[in-house]
Amino acid sequence: MFEFAMFIVVIFTVFIFTQSMSTMVNISAKKQLFAVGLSLFCLTSLAQPQSITLEISYVKFDQQQPSNALNIFKTPENSGFMGAKLAINDSNTTGKFLKQHFTLSHFTSAKSDEFLHYLDAQYLQGRQVFILDAPLAELIKVDRWAKNKSVLLFNANESADVLRSTQCLAKLFHTSASNAMKSDALAQWLLYRRMNKVLLVQGSKVEDIELANSFKRSAKRFGIKLIDEKQWDFNTDLRRSTQQEIPLFTQTVQDYDAVYVADKSKDFAEFIPFNTYLPRPVIGSAGLEALAWHGAIEQWGATQLQNRFTDLAGRAMNETDFSGYLAVRSVAQSVHKLHSKDSKKLTDYISSDKFELAAYKGRKLSFRSWNRQLRMPLALVHPHALVSQSPQPGMLHPITELDTLGFDAQESHCK
Repeated sequence: MFEFAMFIVVIFTVFIFTQSMSTMVNISAKKQLFAVGLSLFCLTSLAQPQSITLEISYVKFDQQQPSNALNIFKTPENSGFMGAKLAINDSNTTGKFLKQHFTLSHFTSAKSDEFLHYLDAQYLQGRQVFILDAPLAELIKVDRWAKNKSVLLFNANESADVLRSTQCLAKLFHTSASNAMKSDALAQWLLYRRMNKVLLVQGSKVEDIELANSFKRSAKRFGIKLIDEKQWDFNTDLRRSTQQEIPLFTQTVQDYDAVYVADKSKDFAEFIPFNTYLPRPVIGSAGLEALAWHGAIEQWGATQLQNRFTDLAGRAMNETDFSGYLAVRSVAQSVHKLHSKDSKKLTDYISSDKFELAAYKGRKLSFRSWNRQLRMPLALVHPHALVSQSPQPGMLHPITELDTLGFDAQESHCK
């Protein structure tokens, strides 16, 4: 609408100027200039977009961080929020030219009732956009609360496959990469490198079993053979017994090309590399990991993003920060395009084929229509360097090779 109005301004200005030239004899030069100026001023004023202020809420359900033998894996308390805050800064840089301003509030709670009460209170005050850093159980409650409400919700941290396959939450967009996307990214790399035989090692926690099941799905999808599956349930202090325990545990009858480790809280995963019975690469929860974001990513302008984040937060950007960043930028880019903050219009646009998000990934990103998962390439990294990026070369898809990562339309029950 704004672009159309500006087009009318230009056409009408040319028309006034032409008419003034043709009647030069009858109208003085001052009167001509006054008429042109007044017409241009009036039409430009009508064409100017209305000022928009949009409040976005980052709401976190505080979960107790798992304890492990290595304390270096503690996640910063402000993970996610700082990424969203940087996106607010970036969005306001563009927004000031469009008379658009974005603000961000932050709330954290460890109580489910308090968590939902805050969302409800914010909604009653007129806020409609919420970025959620919460586990599966809480997201299900929030989706139930959001039914018949004009809200726009983003999942910035929960990677559970069930949210993209069977537990379809109608109101939720996912900027967090799913377990299936990460498993597919690693399985593609194995296939590309012709490492077709894998030993699977998993922890005993529910989250570890979910990771293992996700990789089993990916292995079947890309023709990777699991030569053995083992569950780690020892209570020994691996800091003292690694060289004795791990080689014996990873000994198998058949040879293997790699070891996949499913250990989300990293209780034992980091002790596996360089201690396996056969000298083989380790992937999954240690060694080579599939991540949506990592400090080693530098291409496509990512270095500038990394630097801006470090200046803001005093630390490196992690995956959750990047998910928060993507959520805010998805909203802001839609507001820039539509010149509206109506949540229904924003939701429809973000869900459509017209939406594209530039996100330092080397290509534009979009959301899948069936499960609202953000399509994106994933980085394959070890702790200090980028190794590769999936989708791997040669991965084909009738629409986009990004849909070779995670649940494709025919694999998901979400519609």
